[in-house]
Amino acid sequence: MEAEGLDWLLVPLHQLVSWGAAAAMVFGGVVPYVPQYRDIRRTQNADGFSTYVCLVLLVANILRILFWFGRRFESPLLWQSAIMILTMLLMLKLCTEVRVANELNARRRSFADFDPHHFWQWSSFSDYVQCVLAFTGVAGYITYLSIDSTLFVETLGFLAVLTEAMLGVPQLYRNHHHQSTEGMSIKMVLMWTSGDAFKTAYFLLKGAPLQFSVCGLLQVLVDLAILGQACAFARHPQKPALHAVHPAGTKAL
Repeated sequence: MEAEGLDWLLVPLHQLVSWGAAAAMVFGGVVPYVPQYRDIRRTQNADGFSTYVCLVLLVANILRILFWFGRRFESPLLWQSAIMILTMLLMLKLCTEVRVANELNARRRSFADFDPHHFWQWSSFSDYVQCVLAFTGVAGYITYLSIDSTLFVETLGFLAVLTEAMLGVPQLYRNHHHQSTEGMSIKMVLMWTSGDAFKTAYFLLKGAPLQFSVCGLLQVLVDLAILGQACAFARHPQKPALHAVHPAGTKAL
């Protein structure tokens, strides 16, 4: 009798928590990029941020949306992908504008050059948009032709979440290559870690496809590795070379 009397409180409370978790899934993924975006705008220097992070997330979320057409999953995960795509395009726009402004004498490169040596290092934001649209068109057409194949759909879902799990790898490699995390927002990485941990728990509790949970755990491990780099390089900072020149236009990986 007492339990029934509390239903009027527990039911809406459960609903409120469920809505809160869904909202956190939809918008939580983009929050880590807010401090990085502000840092780039303030310093007018994008060297500390790898634009290949944007490439990884764009590919992962486009594939995840295509996976949804073959195997429906939670709507918040679908909306999360759409918002993440918009966020990564905004990050790319800012990074491109800052980099071009700092490289006044650099040769202009475009997507239409089809030069693999300068892939994803173009001089105009519109070139990145063209590349994203081309990839979406090709991937969408292949998905349309193969949507009835269970093997294809499951493989597509695995590729989507595996690509996202590799999100931190470009930043991990950049930090290792430069033996420094200078210019990288620690707040961003801390938010990556907490967000990925929450996301993985959400996958497990909501019974999301197995690919989501496994790759979520891998993503948390990569985040922890980047935090480990930040601690290691802060404890043993790289000694600056004598008479070294550090041009403002040096590209991040």
